[in-house]
Amino acid sequence: MLKLFNKVFKGLKLAKINGLFRNPLFYFGFVSFVLFGVMYSSCDSASSINGLDNSRIVFFNSFFNGTSNSDGNALFSSQASAIPLETPDLKIIQDNTLCGVSTPCVVSGKVLGDTFGSTNQNKKDINSYDVQPGDTLQSIADDNNISLNTLLWANDLTSSSKIKVGQSLVILPTDGVLHVVRSGDTVSAIAQKYKSQSDNVIIYNDLANQDDVYIGDILIVPGGTMPKKSSPIVNNQIPVASNFYIFPTQGKITQGIHYYNAVDIANKCGTFVKAAAAGVVQRAVGNGSWNGGMGNHITILHSNGTVTYYGHLMTLLVKPGAEVYTGQNIALMGGQPGMAGAGKSTGCHLHFQVVGAKNPLSAYYVGSNISYK
Repeated sequence: MLKLFNKVFKGLKLAKINGLFRNPLFYFGFVSFVLFGVMYSSCDSASSINGLDNSRIVFFNSFFNGTSNSDGNALFSSQASAIPLETPDLKIIQDNTLCGVSTPCVVSGKVLGDTFGSTNQNKKDINSYDVQPGDTLQSIADDNNISLNTLLWANDLTSSSKIKVGQSLVILPTDGVLHVVRSGDTVSAIAQKYKSQSDNVIIYNDLANQDDVYIGDILIVPGGTMPKKSSPIVNNQIPVASNFYIFPTQGKITQGIHYYNAVDIANKCGTFVKAAAAGVVQRAVGNGSWNGGMGNHITILHSNGTVTYYGHLMTLLVKPGAEVYTGQNIALMGGQPGMAGAGKSTGCHLHFQVVGAKNPLSAYYVGSNISYK
């Protein structure tokens, strides 16, 4: 600092500026310059004291890491389009340094679990399994820690049924029965039918209460047993006109029929999802949680008693009880890993399933592109 002062002084002397030292503005400017230098040189030490060294912005959601995902065309309209940068708080440190400190972001354990994955949330997932060479029904049941009857009931099989390599089987996460809710069903009636307890059904399926069931809901009745004079209510389908449903979105079919009577269509996150037919919204779950692996989702009850299900959504555009028309925009496609509400997903896509009728997309091969044009 002394050398800098000498340089300035010599420069002034050489310039022969008469009366400069008598001007009070000279001293004001000089003192300001010195103070600015002191503040600049002390920023590093201040940041070290307060843990600000090597600080950087971190996004839990990998979707926002990169400018290509933040342009106006990538996301149509969503709260996700606003990249969460915060204005820092200004803090005075040691009475002589002004530093910007980003305000803390409080994240609940539930959100962290849904973002990074959790062993507990996967224990209630219904999975599918492709039969391998050498498999038997008993060996598959044993490998998945469920009873043989549980495997048979979930797949409409009997002990004498033959399975083939490549055949897809539904695997329940626990012993019990899979039940598709029909008109007039109640939790207590379902529990009684399969010799289980209402509270067990409510708790295991994360229902709010006894009334939190809708037509087309798929419930697991833990510990339940199939009545001898009854067949599993899983794949009962009614005939539907070929033009009753429209494409729920545009994109490429990346997975054919899988649990439950569903087809996956991939496209960019933010692509519009439409109601495949007119109806009433039953569920519109946009809590950003795991939700049995489906993440944010919507179910719609149609006039013929069938239900369509839309999973892995980024943003919901409708609410429960809303009447929707065929082709109405109901949501934006999600599913990007790490995105809130993505559920069990490896990329942006729509999980579209039909309960009570044949899925119209089952007629298309994997890799087919579907569009409204």
